[in-house]
Amino acid sequence: MTSQLQTTLSSPFGEVQLERFPKQGNHKQRQEPLRAWDAADEYLLTHVAELKLPDRARIAIINDGFGALAVALHAFRPLSFGDSYIAQQAYLQNMCDNQLEAESITPLSSLELSSNSLELANTSGLERPVTASRFDLVLIKVPRTLALLEDQLYRLRSHTDDNTIIIAAGMTKNIHNSTTALFEKIIGPTTTSLAKKKARLVFPQPQTAHWSGASPYPSQYPLEDTRFQLTNHANVFSRASLDIGTRLLLEHIKQLPAANTIVDLGCGNGVIGLLAAEQRQDAKLIFTDESFMAVASAQVNFEQAFGPGREAQYRVNNCLDDMSSDSADLVLNNPPFHQQGAIAEHIARQMFSDSKRVLRAGGEIWVIANRHLGYHVQLKQLFGNCQTLASNKKFVLLQASKR
Repeated sequence: MTSQLQTTLSSPFGEVQLERFPKQGNHKQRQEPLRAWDAADEYLLTHVAELKLPDRARIAIINDGFGALAVALHAFRPLSFGDSYIAQQAYLQNMCDNQLEAESITPLSSLELSSNSLELANTSGLERPVTASRFDLVLIKVPRTLALLEDQLYRLRSHTDDNTIIIAAGMTKNIHNSTTALFEKIIGPTTTSLAKKKARLVFPQPQTAHWSGASPYPSQYPLEDTRFQLTNHANVFSRASLDIGTRLLLEHIKQLPAANTIVDLGCGNGVIGLLAAEQRQDAKLIFTDESFMAVASAQVNFEQAFGPGREAQYRVNNCLDDMSSDSADLVLNNPPFHQQGAIAEHIARQMFSDSKRVLRAGGEIWVIANRHLGYHVQLKQLFGNCQTLASNKKFVLLQASKR
């Protein structure tokens, strides 16, 4: 039995229509349609309403998954920081769907929540000037990655004083003693609310006189058996060591076909593209990911390895949306299968479909994935062929060709 997707978020700030991005398509095919917000968003908005903020309050929102907070609070013209390009597109799409002025929200990357400068760059493409000397209110959705939260809290300090109200929110399963300890260490004394609908609020009180230390990110580690040193921002997948799935692909990197243009799709820190570039010295590399921190890490790593003379492009994007058809010879892909903590098989489907469009005739896609995901079925349906290049107990390395 299927359930009806709920798209109307009701809060003290009114009702807005919200959907996840990319939109889920035929909801009837899903047994459990996924909302674009959770109980923590509702709890947080109710609490913010009780603060009775002045209309000109300077509000920053951090890690707003699909715009539930930013769209509901658009009248305050908030700055919205996060590491997800897809989340940014969700804000803008949901503002449009609600016939609201898109410029009311300024989406910015977490890297622009600068710990060194009060002047914030604007990557949204909007003409609105973006500056912040101090925020009156900061709303944080607690991310699944504790390292990202740690880095964001250190960056936040430059825009915070003892009078700044900071409120974090999350589902209780994502708020642990280590979470509150991080707020205590970086911001100040921290308390939590009672749980409601399995959601909880966190209240750190800034004590600037006691602040010390700095973010440990980006961090580095040497890539074993190579000359490369990998730099990793806080939200990069497998930022402390090489993950075992990628390790299987790299064991077969010397088998790569000839290619003029290679795409590292979902690049993370760029390690796959980095070693592909070493194997194919004449190839142009394109690194793309929906994480701003991932693409920034990949750029640092590639430029450190090959210098300014080696051609490469770095794109923060939703899969391969901005790439021309028939423009690449090889796509290397380690697809994620979660979005905002939920299993999301549509990401891999879009990656494979985009890859087929972008590949030239005769071009190949190589996919490293968990065996249980069954991606060989999707690839064979899409490309008409798929073979297993390598496998172990947990992972498979798949290859399909565009004919």
